[in-house]
Amino acid sequence: MKVLEASVRTCLSELHVRTNTAPEFIDLTGRVADCVQQSQVRNGFAVVFSRHTTVAVTIQEKEPLLLVDMANMLERLSPQNGHYRHNDFDVRTVHMHENECPNGHSHCQHLTLGTSETIPIVDGRLPLGEFQRIFAVELDGQKALQVDHREVLVQILGV
Repeated sequence: MKVLEASVRTCLSELHVRTNTAPEFIDLTGRVADCVQQSQVRNGFAVVFSRHTTVAVTIQEKEPLLLVDMANMLERLSPQNGHYRHNDFDVRTVHMHENECPNGHSHCQHLTLGTSETIPIVDGRLPLGEFQRIFAVELDGQKALQVDHREVLVQILGV
């Protein structure tokens, strides 16, 4: 292997993602690919990171029935109407906001999906598999209705 010296390029983009309901799978693949193209990085990686504890980032297939199956699985895992100590506003004393909504289920669902994905960049493109797509997953329907958008960062590093 021959290692060549090259200066590393970094690029940061903030994607504003509008959501309406939960769970909602928002395909970011094209927008992330645009960030890669604009960065002019030929080889490196892109990190796609959610700035929210109730919006996940995952790579999955964009097949409509599978998206329904995944939404149903998330609801079975952490039902919206389940009991969550996080939702007990008479007891909870930290990280409270005036318009706090009961969203313990969305935080628990987030545990199964995660906050970020790292995708290689090879020859200036994302070498995703045939059916792979990059999704932001809104898990908090009430929050989706309260805010104008959610924020997803795309950090690109490479040469």
